[in-house]
Amino acid sequence: MDTLHNQYMTFRSAWVAQARSNPWITAGFAIALLAVIALLIGSAANAMGQPADNLRYALYGGFAGFAATAFGALLAIGLGGISARLQDSMLGFAAGMMLAASSFSLILPGLEAATSLTDSNMLGAATVVLGLGLGVLLMLGLDYFTPHEHESTGPCGPDCERINRVWLFVFAVTLHNLPEGMAIGVGFAAGDLSVGIPLASAISIQDIPEGLAVALALRTTGLSAVTASLVAMATGIMEPIGALVGIGLSSGYALAYPVSMGLAAGAMIFVVSHEIIPETHRNGHQTSATLGLMGGFAVMMFLDTALG
Repeated sequence: MDTLHNQYMTFRSAWVAQARSNPWITAGFAIALLAVIALLIGSAANAMGQPADNLRYALYGGFAGFAATAFGALLAIGLGGISARLQDSMLGFAAGMMLAASSFSLILPGLEAATSLTDSNMLGAATVVLGLGLGVLLMLGLDYFTPHEHESTGPCGPDCERINRVWLFVFAVTLHNLPEGMAIGVGFAAGDLSVGIPLASAISIQDIPEGLAVALALRTTGLSAVTASLVAMATGIMEPIGALVGIGLSSGYALAYPVSMGLAAGAMIFVVSHEIIPETHRNGHQTSATLGLMGGFAVMMFLDTALG
């Protein structure tokens, strides 16, 4: 826990310094975040008007996703010391999983939903592309305000760049859990358990390796196995929150659903390409990292397609 606290304090000091030196960018970034939060709150309020049984089932499904993420995260506790090569392989594996999830869990279902809502392939694609752009802008903003110091005298020390890259990755995965939860909420919106239960089950099974991937990635920042697992578990709380938002969106702001899926996909693809892949290739372990990425992609692609 001390390592996590120290990382938080150094990040906090660096972020405050960046914000003070760039007030206009800080203001724009804050406005964008407030707009997203307002949409989430509005959707949650709209969900309160849904039938009680539908709302309860959606929350059950969301918490099932959280429990699956927590179970996957707990699997990382048994791991001992991690070599540099294994660290890069694990990061590559996690990156591959997120690339597959971006394609098969987010972009393709987002295109299908957007096309159905707009009755146009072009407008449907444009809707998801809008989300992709928003996701990239969000991660660019976070990347800008995250210090990238290489010197030992920098705000985070010599390992700052690696730590920041991993935490950006964890944020992107957390963001990805929101539309997954929203999908669960939408599945239960009509009260049809034959639709909601299989969908929630499939997403929950996929969440097990995702929780493990996040915990393994966090181990590379110096966190203990227990602390990394607890933080990875916390990322799963976005599943029940997303379920609540999803059931509200189904009767209110339906087009926000495919936009959010594009946003999460854009955020993850950006982080994998901009941060994680360069990090895993920096220490001469390109082959191990690439094999890990391909393995992660294959595992998540199989889960996404086999489970529907």
